[in-house]
Amino acid sequence: METILIRVLQFILAISLLVLLHEGGHMFFAKLFGIRVEKFFVFFDMSVGKWKGSLFSWKPKNSETTYGIGWLPLGGYCKIAGMIDESFDTEQMKKEPEPWEFRIKPAWQRLLVMVGGVLVNFLLALFIYSMMMFAWGHSYYKVADMSMGMRFNADAKALGFHDHDVMIGTDQGPFKEYLNVNGDFFRQIAQAKRVDVLRNGKKVSIALSGEMDMLSMIKQRPLFAEPYLPTRIDSVAQGSAAAKAGMRPGDVIKSVNGKVVSTWSDWHYQIGILNDVMTVKNTHRDSMAVRTATIVFRHKGATASDTARVVLTPDLKLGVVESSLASYYKPTVETYSFFESFPAGVRYSMNILRGYVGNFRYLASADGVKSLGGFGAIGSLFPPYWDWYMFWNMTAFLSIILAVMNILPIPALDGGHVMFLLYELITRRKPSEKFMIRAEYVGITILILLMVVANLNDILRWLHIM
Repeated sequence: METILIRVLQFILAISLLVLLHEGGHMFFAKLFGIRVEKFFVFFDMSVGKWKGSLFSWKPKNSETTYGIGWLPLGGYCKIAGMIDESFDTEQMKKEPEPWEFRIKPAWQRLLVMVGGVLVNFLLALFIYSMMMFAWGHSYYKVADMSMGMRFNADAKALGFHDHDVMIGTDQGPFKEYLNVNGDFFRQIAQAKRVDVLRNGKKVSIALSGEMDMLSMIKQRPLFAEPYLPTRIDSVAQGSAAAKAGMRPGDVIKSVNGKVVSTWSDWHYQIGILNDVMTVKNTHRDSMAVRTATIVFRHKGATASDTARVVLTPDLKLGVVESSLASYYKPTVETYSFFESFPAGVRYSMNILRGYVGNFRYLASADGVKSLGGFGAIGSLFPPYWDWYMFWNMTAFLSIILAVMNILPIPALDGGHVMFLLYELITRRKPSEKFMIRAEYVGITILILLMVVANLNDILRWLHIM
């Protein structure tokens, strides 16, 4: 429960900051051009039944703006006078336009007001990544330095990859790091027509189509490729199933329930199978039968293996800390001075942006729709412990996501308003207010459907149905 609360706290803090600054971008340009801002809210101040409209609201003396915090954490909004938005304030639109209203301002000014939020989110991501480069540098594990190579699944082996192949690069260039936020490693393989590997000390080239499905590569279990990490135990929790079986740090697990496991990838695959079986077991006896496993392991330096019957936890944990990349390899650390951190932060941000936008092509597929995630998926991106590096890293990534999602040409989003304003600038014709209201309804309907699908996916994943 504590880990869930820590994740929720990080999620709320990050979203609150992003929404505050996003809406602040709209407000900045509105105030700059003399447009009245009637409400400025973090989260929505909807009144439903006994729920009041907001948790907090405040209107400074001699100010036309009411500031507040709503109780519905689905975003926020900046209600701008004379604008058709999600508030559907049609009564205001029936009156004669006032000099301080959005609708009376030149199209270029209205355009800047609408892109203000997205612009702030992009700049925020650039700033956060730059400051992370300055404070922590950029630490990663080079793919070519992984001397034990990769562990490949059946699909990868059918293409010509072998376990322990050391990935060097593709026709697009050398690999840099195995995993980052936007999956560059898998994207590079998916788009490659040639992958170069080091096999038994010799360079080997594997021909590919250049049109592989990156999404399926990431969704497969086992993964298409992942670092070869032997099932060596780094530490054992006191009182755990592993401790009761006599396992010690440095021991290597050889098999589980008669299935050979040579890497932690193999282990997780077998545990995943047990987890699937667990979901259909209704009685305590049945679940205990699944949790009771036969494990063969070998002590460090021993020549013979030991066998133990263990009872895994209800969530099928053995009670060990697995060896990781840090157990075998030294990370590459790039450090930056204060002024060097800004171009480095910009480069990193643009790489994240390119990767995220490039992934949009997969949304048109059934697997792409299934990959959508709601609040649960976003919250799970944060670690179950407090770590400022991870917090700021995820906040910057979410800032890019928020910017990209808001600039999509969907009515009710900033991108929808931008689309209509660009039409006005090009044709010199302004869409009618009746059309704009209808478009707003259509856009909100699309957004609600997307939100329902994304959060339903979270529930199905939690129930192990998808």
